[in-house]
Amino acid sequence: MRVLSVASEIAPLVKTGGLADVTGALPAALAGMDVHMRSLVPGYPAVMAALQEAETVHAFDDLFGGPAVLLQGRGAGLDLLVIDAPHLYDRPGNPYLGPDGRDWPDNPERFAALSWVGAHVAAHSAGAWRPQVLHGHDWQAGFMTEYLPRMGGTDVRSVLTIHNIAFTGTADPGRLHSLRLDPARFNSEGYEFWGGISALKAGLMSADALTTVSPSYADELMTPEFGMGLDGVMRHRQAALTGILNGIDEQVWDPATDPAIVPFTDPASKAAAKAALRVELGLPQAEGPLCVIVSRMTHQKGLDLVLEALPALTAAGGQLALLGSGDPVLEQAFLQAAADPNIAVRIGYDEALSHRLIAGGDAILVPSRFEPCGLTQLYGLRYGTIPVVALTGGLADTVINASPAGLARGVATGIQFAPVTAVALRGALMRLATLYADRDTWSRMQANAMAHPVGWGQSARAYADLYARLTRTSSPKTSR
Repeated sequence: MRVLSVASEIAPLVKTGGLADVTGALPAALAGMDVHMRSLVPGYPAVMAALQEAETVHAFDDLFGGPAVLLQGRGAGLDLLVIDAPHLYDRPGNPYLGPDGRDWPDNPERFAALSWVGAHVAAHSAGAWRPQVLHGHDWQAGFMTEYLPRMGGTDVRSVLTIHNIAFTGTADPGRLHSLRLDPARFNSEGYEFWGGISALKAGLMSADALTTVSPSYADELMTPEFGMGLDGVMRHRQAALTGILNGIDEQVWDPATDPAIVPFTDPASKAAAKAALRVELGLPQAEGPLCVIVSRMTHQKGLDLVLEALPALTAAGGQLALLGSGDPVLEQAFLQAAADPNIAVRIGYDEALSHRLIAGGDAILVPSRFEPCGLTQLYGLRYGTIPVVALTGGLADTVINASPAGLARGVATGIQFAPVTAVALRGALMRLATLYADRDTWSRMQANAMAHPVGWGQSARAYADLYARLTRTSSPKTSR
């Protein structure tokens, strides 16, 4: 089975969030299931620097404003197709944002180009390789199924994965020509969205199959609360939608071999990682649990609720260590809260520090207002760091609540709370403090968490089965 993954980021080469972790891990996870996945990504500076054994497989005279070439090669252990288009991608820093922190004004064209090249490879091949399935991720790949039939690729099946429906890839209808879109499709059955153009809606309406990153999020997308204006579209395409949980790379996130931490293999030996983290952050000894947060600082992530609940946590003897960046108001509020000696805040992103936080913490807080899947709670489970999560999306699907029934059966792996309010979070933190004080129950929960499956095996099988079902309904051309 040959699958082309089309994505705007891929770990470890370029990453702003969980999307990159998924696109970076899925090829290796599928390799053992007779699926050969190549990944098409923009030629950002970091990607170009990592590309090895590169050869040109196609040249574009005009790729949305300038010449470009498609390169085939390897990078970070991945089979890559890279779009070398300096006029679109040779820019410093974040893939989506300019130095002023705002979206690049030509983002619609930059990622339409990604979709265009993905459709071109599916229809015409890259060298001697042609995919049977075109698998795009989020709005940046949304137009691929608009372009594919026009290029003659109707025998190739398509999948679009929704990692976060909040980002719809909208543009003014005046860009129809620059985006190379068929004006006849600017309607409710195509890519029109509240009077504008939506790359995400384009893919949602025309991909053969839709997936999202947890079963609960798939259900939530049908509702006005979570559908972000696309709930009607999701109900219309419900039969095509499957929720498949994300996994994590268990080699990168392995407490026994992680080079960033004091290694450990069980809850009892985790104490050294906690002691080292306290020294690094300047936190004193405390009677209560050390809670950690590794997160983008946005309204979605519910960190304003943490600020409201913090006094209750510290009054119960708990501590907080946070690593993140984002909303300047939230950043400043947490920096001010760090005047308390039991609160440590680091603004920015540091991959190694994120490992040390998750390894050294007793609990990891994920109070998101919505969370398609979430990965940090999975990292927490892997490292015996008890997740405290809102009852939403993938957080609901991956954490077994320490309810009376869960505790009685000895299966609890974390704490869930609802509704997503400061009052409910405060209650969850009080439950956390109580459970932490019961050393036998706490050790059992940690052991349960570390034994909980968080890898890609089951999820990769679900993707492989989906690809197989799709290709049984068509007759793809063989590789040239």
